Amino acid sequence: MKIRLLIILLMLFTYESTYSQEDGLSAILYPGAELVKLAGEFSFTEGPAADKTGNVYFTDQPNDRIMKWSTKGELSTFMQPSGRSNGMFFDKHDNLWSCADEKNEIWKIAPGKEPDVITLKYEDRLMNGPNDLWVSPEGNIYFTDPFYKRAWWNHSEMPQEKQCVYFLSADRLTLKRVEEELLQPNGIVGTPDGKTLYVADIRGNKTWSYTINPDGSLSDKKLFCELGSDGMTIDSKGNIYLTGKGVTVFDKTGKKLGNITVPENWTANICFGGKNRKAIFITASKGLYTISTRIRGAY
Repeated sequence: MKIRLLIILLMLFTYESTYSQEDGLSAILYPGAELVKLAGEFSFTEGPAADKTGNVYFTDQPNDRIMKWSTKGELSTFMQPSGRSNGMFFDKHDNLWSCADEKNEIWKIAPGKEPDVITLKYEDRLMNGPNDLWVSPEGNIYFTDPFYKRAWWNHSEMPQEKQCVYFLSADRLTLKRVEEELLQPNGIVGTPDGKTLYVADIRGNKTWSYTINPDGSLSDKKLFCELGSDGMTIDSKGNIYLTGKGVTVFDKTGKKLGNITVPENWTANICFGGKNRKAIFITASKGLYTISTRIRGAY
């Protein structure tokens, strides 16, 4: 009897330590789900985003390329050079939007076409370096503009006096700051209905939620959780996935559900992908990882 009890306790410990969870990830992950490394040996992976069919695109920024992991499990180079692409997002028309920080630009990459380059300046100055972005259902773009000095830049100081969140209207006629009180905004994602925006302040180690107003401005700022993030995504139930040390999942009220351990020093970003959108794909330093989920991604 004692031996049987010991075995049960050992099984429970193994189950919990596999997911590095407190108690809530059982609603997210299937029992026995395992993190799988799909590919490695990159310089630094970032910006995963999935197209309509579930193929996952991600960046290897130091090598100036966008990679593609197909639903058939095949890895290929999608675009090189890529403007030093970083964060990316697919809009509802299957255009791939990218923060191309080589020249502080945003690229719109339509299927089968050359990139449409959007050169950005605010008050006649370059941006600090567009980092991550989200495209609303109306086609408006929200992007974060922190400052991380790049080896490919000629300048070493911030062009802007602050690190802010910006709104670019779908017609590209309006560029405005919509949040300028964060220390270093980074990860960003909105809800599919276009009503709520989440922004991570990686230096402030907090994530905030906002109401999106009809004119694109933000209001009703609320603290979502006491954790910052490099990148983030959202699932169909409104759970938010933050990155940094592994992947930390919060429900839509800001309650922490648990942490998925990733065996690399830094987890940069995350998206849902695959044919049924029921797997998360994680860019973590030199590797691309995935794990199956119970819940579909919102995107």
